[in-house]
Amino acid sequence: MTTKRYYIFDFDSTLVGVESLPELARISLKNHPERRQRLAEIERITELTANGQMSMAEGIALRIELLDAKRNHLDGLIRVLKRALSPSIKRNKAFFKKHRDHIFVVSNGFREFIVPVAATLGCREEHVLANTFLFDEEGAIIGFDSRNPLIHQDGKARVLRKLGLDGEIYAIGDGASDVAMKTAGLATRFYAFTETARREPVVESADHVLPSLDELLYLHRFPMSISYPKTRIRVLLTENIDRAASEIFSKEGYAVETVPKSLSEEQLIRALAGVTLLGIRSGTRISKKVLDSTTALKGVGAFCIGTNQIELEACSDHGVIVFNAPYANTRSVVELAMGEIIMLARRVFPKSQALHGGTWDKSAVGAFEVRGKKLGILGYGNIGSQLSVVAEALGLDVYYYDIVEKLPLGNATKCSTMKELLNRVDILSVHVDGRSHNRHLIGARELGAMKEGALFLNLSRGFVVEIDALERALSSGRLAGAALDVFPDEPQAVGEEFSSRLQGLDNVILTPHVGGSTREAQTNIASFVATALVGFINSGNSFGSVNFPGVQLPDLRRAHRFIHVHRNEPGVLAAINRVMAERKINILGQYLKTNERIGYVITDVSKTYPRRVVEELKHLPHTVHFRVLY
Repeated sequence: MTTKRYYIFDFDSTLVGVESLPELARISLKNHPERRQRLAEIERITELTANGQMSMAEGIALRIELLDAKRNHLDGLIRVLKRALSPSIKRNKAFFKKHRDHIFVVSNGFREFIVPVAATLGCREEHVLANTFLFDEEGAIIGFDSRNPLIHQDGKARVLRKLGLDGEIYAIGDGASDVAMKTAGLATRFYAFTETARREPVVESADHVLPSLDELLYLHRFPMSISYPKTRIRVLLTENIDRAASEIFSKEGYAVETVPKSLSEEQLIRALAGVTLLGIRSGTRISKKVLDSTTALKGVGAFCIGTNQIELEACSDHGVIVFNAPYANTRSVVELAMGEIIMLARRVFPKSQALHGGTWDKSAVGAFEVRGKKLGILGYGNIGSQLSVVAEALGLDVYYYDIVEKLPLGNATKCSTMKELLNRVDILSVHVDGRSHNRHLIGARELGAMKEGALFLNLSRGFVVEIDALERALSSGRLAGAALDVFPDEPQAVGEEFSSRLQGLDNVILTPHVGGSTREAQTNIASFVATALVGFINSGNSFGSVNFPGVQLPDLRRAHRFIHVHRNEPGVLAAINRVMAERKINILGQYLKTNERIGYVITDVSKTYPRRVVEELKHLPHTVHFRVLY
């Protein structure tokens, strides 16, 4: 015989995300001359009673005296409370309606406002156990029924004992009076509900913490409005990613951990245990070995432009989606490049260093205006093309070269070869991507092809330039100056030692990979990548992914969504649909996209389907990953 299970819910800060008496005070004291002071005192007393630092009877009496409330104020309170249902309670109303015979609401609050709110969840009126107000003839609240056991700190335990429920009893709440049900030996387990309020003494006494009702339903194997508790989705953010990302993930209910530096392969393997989403910048490498070490990882966010630090094919083979931010820091890099061009042209740094040393050098030797000079842009992508526009606005003549055919913006002139570009320009700025064919793209031969006295900038990838050859060109005077923001070997964390042969050269500007390190760029990147990852987890959207076929999906309404990632082999879609047909599952919508490596199938089905269908779809040939969205 199956053991019966009963669920005892608190009301304030559990079923609703507020404390009821302070909310009533906001209504009843609206025009009261002491409103601010009384509200503060009511909130203080509420916390004291919730934490067990004041007796429940005293706390109730003091607050009623301060409320100056009448019966008609309760109608407004009920409207507020109905709107204030805790998010996970609201989305799981079906649980309350289906299990109403085994759900009780036990509260130190008052039936007059709890019963109407609990009714919206489908709770039985007789299963709502709470205090009751006393009113005078004019409807003013003047007190409470002192015979009700719920005026006491252990009142919930007394009520639970009197109910005499035969079975397992699970208490869910956020206050000391909820803990009392467990300490009295009456509750099988006590769950601290922390979705809207977290009281540490209560959490410390709990058998388990519930960041949302989804967690309870997951633990007890009940159907949920979502496929998996969001609080169990763990996010690891490395390398000081802007806090906007953490805020987006936290708002979704995900559990977020941050690490201020890049991680080595072994460190990353250890840190990834149980992690669902990983955020990195350019200093952390995602290798096949890293991916082989985890089965939990579903997505990687590169909070930067490039993805050459990620083995994309291995990610695809493991069903791990990758997003980056190809446009978010474009303007910041362009502004740094333009600023460095001007500073090199005007020899700002040598002049500044001399003045710091006490030498007044007002000479114009070596300084020139950028207007009318020829700027060469090697790599005419997002950054290169925008630099072209900004530079032209300052009066430079722009030339560019790219291995991919690109239309010029403004009056820029396309060069047919890289050699032609090098020969023609006074200033060269490199903006190529991180693919392997760009390694040592600029060496002694290329630097020798440039005009004598030219300026050189690299804000793309450190391995693009042979540093030894650049140092010789600068030391010999062949190049008048250079600015580098990226290097072949970069420290992993802020404060670590950096070494380069270019250090000490007064005609060289060195910056520590800060091209995109502006407040605006980092916030834009954080928001863009985090939002893309949330969209994939919550709805299956892959649009904008680096390695998955891009699918932009409609909102899911009154359906389940099956997400199926598979190796791109013939017959997989037919096999998926055969399973659906054999189980007589109604398909409401289906979306398929493939690339050369994987296929991505999203199937929306009607609300009812046999549970075994999930196992069948998981074990179809060529399946890489399968999950269900509710």
